[in-house]
Amino acid sequence: MKNEEDRPPKFYFCNCFTTDNIFLEDYKLHVRFVSEQQFRLDYQAVLRRLGCVTDPQFEDVLNKISQEVERRRSLRVKSAERAAAIRDIYRPLHPHVYHLQESYLAPEFKRIVEYCRSGDASEEGLAGLLQAEAAPRVFRFTVFEKRFCEELIEELQHFEQSAAPKGRPNTMNHYGILLNELGFDEGFVTPLRERYLLPVTSLLYPDCGGRRLDSHKAFVVKYDMHEDLDLSYHYDNAEVTLNVSLGKDFTEGNLYFGDMRQVPLSETECSEVEHRVTEGLLHRGQQMHGALPISSGQRWNLIVWMRASQERNRLCPMCNRGPALAEGEGFADGFTSHSGTDASCVLT
Repeated sequence: MKNEEDRPPKFYFCNCFTTDNIFLEDYKLHVRFVSEQQFRLDYQAVLRRLGCVTDPQFEDVLNKISQEVERRRSLRVKSAERAAAIRDIYRPLHPHVYHLQESYLAPEFKRIVEYCRSGDASEEGLAGLLQAEAAPRVFRFTVFEKRFCEELIEELQHFEQSAAPKGRPNTMNHYGILLNELGFDEGFVTPLRERYLLPVTSLLYPDCGGRRLDSHKAFVVKYDMHEDLDLSYHYDNAEVTLNVSLGKDFTEGNLYFGDMRQVPLSETECSEVEHRVTEGLLHRGQQMHGALPISSGQRWNLIVWMRASQERNRLCPMCNRGPALAEGEGFADGFTSHSGTDASCVLT
């Protein structure tokens, strides 16, 4: 029998998952909804300034919020149902891509990880191996071999064209794939995080939980001239984020980064960062960022939101309150039932 400390932790959602950070796409606004009375007091004047001036427009906003709240409330059950259906219905095109192999990784990335695992590794030494971007503490490096990226996209397109059910990656992205539902977590994303990314984030982001990343949410998003073109300014539900450009052919669509979310927008200057196929951008999840519109083609991106339960157990990054836990499946939103004691992420 395993001791209590040997058992894998159970992960939870924060109750704010159903009330906070609801994105109103028509107005590019994130809102909190507890009741209609609260919502009117907090947002009606703001919405009027943004063009929501008639009663039918406001009713449309309320209807869309209601739909999103219901989606979130049923997410746990619906996600489990989709994952089970996918296992029964879907037959992979490239079964090997579901299991991480060193041959998929770029030599540059393997050298970086090898250095980080060495006994004399330091943040200063690591900085010499990374491409630092104009945005503060945003780093670039080649993650995957190009052939692997091509095969992964072929697999994702094959799934996209199948009859298997598909979930939406998050509130803001309409087109993409939840990798846990497709079966990528155990054999691919978890070893990528634990064996390869954790040594790097431990050196780069120790103040933001980079040494204690114990869960993740991984998904692929797609930008297309006939679908999503861009992504509004936001921060991630993560301590550290990896964003890898998988392909295909596209033009424009750079990312832009501001400061941490606690800094007022009026005091923020943004820096553009180019997306390059096979390369990943590593950044703090709470750093504000967005994606400019692509002007041609199609772009697929692998996103890994990495979470540290010791950080978020004290303060939920989405509602800025101590989390009230709700049942979850798998990694849920990265909360556990035991609070940590280390310093939380600070502005630098």
